Amino acid sequence: MQSSLALSVGLPAALVIIMLGLGLSLRLEDFTRVLARPWPVIAGLFCHILLLPALCFALVKVAGVPAAVAMGMMLLAASPGGTSAALYTHLARGDVAVSLSMAAFTSMLALLTLPVIVNLSLFAFYGETTDVRLEIVQVLQIFAIAIVPALVGVFIRSRYPDLAAKLDRPVKVLATIFLAVVVIFALISQWSLLSSWGPTVGTVVVAFNLIALAVGYFLPRLLGVERRQAVALSMSMSIRNAALVIALAMSEFMLNDPELAIPPAAYGLVAYIVGGIAVWIMNRRQPAL
Repeated sequence: MQSSLALSVGLPAALVIIMLGLGLSLRLEDFTRVLARPWPVIAGLFCHILLLPALCFALVKVAGVPAAVAMGMMLLAASPGGTSAALYTHLARGDVAVSLSMAAFTSMLALLTLPVIVNLSLFAFYGETTDVRLEIVQVLQIFAIAIVPALVGVFIRSRYPDLAAKLDRPVKVLATIFLAVVVIFALISQWSLLSSWGPTVGTVVVAFNLIALAVGYFLPRLLGVERRQAVALSMSMSIRNAALVIALAMSEFMLNDPELAIPPAAYGLVAYIVGGIAVWIMNRRQPAL
């Protein structure tokens, strides 16, 4: 379960560069608009923090998976949105400001919600509880990798709009290449994991990923959220910060159970692949203007 150097070092470094580039496509007004009209983010937070963990709990109960798999899935359901969701949102022509806002809010709220969900799940599946907490330094790392570089990009656009416009297309190309490389390295580094646990974990992982995609898009649409914002919410809910809960599962100071990290690890790979397919479908349904 140890991460390869390419994923543990290369991925955050590449993500910083890509998030800086994404920020070049945004304006400060995009974020003030989100704050002025917060309904999409409120709807997204309801789905992400309350609805999807409940659906995940029902899924693992119906599937009858082993306790370790069920617990790993609940860890995943409690995790905040992944910063890579902003890349997929950008490629699918969604609202990147909403995606980044979701990453920021779910990461901050995870300080409170993740321990509650994890401790309740431990009691449900093992009949025991423990004092699981999310350290604030882990949340600050998310901001350092994703939110801060994006805001730097926003600042550059406000000062040098012509440069930002010229970089928009190259950033999209770079983002596409980046995602392809991540999937390839994830496949290679986790191949033994997938081959041994795939039959047990694969079905519930794919099912939850599809549920998150569907809930993240269709429920906000029913609640009056416009398409670009619903795309952002769908990506934010389906592409999660699996690395965070993998660390929580494996740390000797927290859960200290590598088996619990297997579902989030498998999900991290599945989410990248399914998310790429979803981007292709969304772009086919909504051609570039």
